[in-house]
Amino acid sequence: MERTILHVDMDAFFAAVEQRDHPEYRGKPVIVGGLSPRGVVSTASYEARKSGVRSAMPMETARRRCPDGIFLQGDYPRYAAASAEIFAIFSRYSPLVEPLSIDEAFLDITGMELLAPSPRILAQRLKAEILEKTQLVASVGIAPNKFLAKLASDLEKPDGLVEIRAEEALCRLAPLPVRRLWGVGERTEEKLAALGLNTIGDVQQADEKKLARAIGARAAHGLKELSCGRDERRVQPDREAKSIGKELTFEHDLESVEEAERELLALAEKVGWRLRLAGVAARTIQLKLRRADFTTFTRSRTLFEATAHDEPIFQTAREMFHELGVRRGIRLLGITGENFEPSAMPSLFRDEKKERLYGAIDALKKRFGENIITKAPLVPKNPEKE
Repeated sequence: MERTILHVDMDAFFAAVEQRDHPEYRGKPVIVGGLSPRGVVSTASYEARKSGVRSAMPMETARRRCPDGIFLQGDYPRYAAASAEIFAIFSRYSPLVEPLSIDEAFLDITGMELLAPSPRILAQRLKAEILEKTQLVASVGIAPNKFLAKLASDLEKPDGLVEIRAEEALCRLAPLPVRRLWGVGERTEEKLAALGLNTIGDVQQADEKKLARAIGARAAHGLKELSCGRDERRVQPDREAKSIGKELTFEHDLESVEEAERELLALAEKVGWRLRLAGVAARTIQLKLRRADFTTFTRSRTLFEATAHDEPIFQTAREMFHELGVRRGIRLLGITGENFEPSAMPSLFRDEKKERLYGAIDALKKRFGENIITKAPLVPKNPEKE
């Protein structure tokens, strides 16, 4: 039986959530991301994209291209809540759902013929339910494999619904640029262009041995398979996050231990909250530090007991920071939790009072946002009271 795969991708997800929740933003260019001069764009609304703003673009460039844009710091717990609603809808259409990120997933709907007369009608129902229940718009690709489904979902964004059947894959792929193939980045694209291969159709016709001499045998075979619309990978519903973290690139390099410790405390608070939101505790804590000259250090430590609490995360990261001996010229800091355990696991060392405290804090954050409550050392000082 030929498989039928859906790839569902929410359109401009972070910006769309902001426009949904703030009617005054609708129809206007919304750019979500880091707001410092060193920040980058996470998501741009389609109105902002008309000005040339794109994801991963430096925020300063986005401001120049779209001076009338609405620039917002991301509210990631709110986006996570919207994502949870969407994935709950996915689960009603297929038991095989593979998350790719907070706003996209593969669904294997093979054998679901009783749910709808055709895969296209099923996809239409899915899009309609997402819109009705979340007021957010999804684009969907339908195909016999993951590569074609993901490619199809991107062909008519926003609000797209595209089906690519196996028998039409070659002709649908042929005119598209080679960068549409998975694994083709800037350098590989340059190597293919040097061989005169600019479209997927060119790769379809290329000699695999000649291609292998330029990019390697394994990559050459993979690109030939994809160019012909062949992809045997199955939807993997058990994919789970292997780590939860947060890192910051600073507007100005940190020049003191006190500044660094303050930022580590803020990072630990965010990582702890996200671990608890995910219902997991981390046994391993990783620290990332980048100096002004872009020298980057990473250190990790495995704890005696897994934690989702801010204090032990901070203490562990601070110890590793002091061991590195870097005191100034710090461009970036990051903390990541790894090696997960369910946070509800019983423990001889469980502090019920602390659990109640964190439960109250998390309830406030879920209702009012991640920044509604924070630790005293992170509250900005009021110079008028000094």
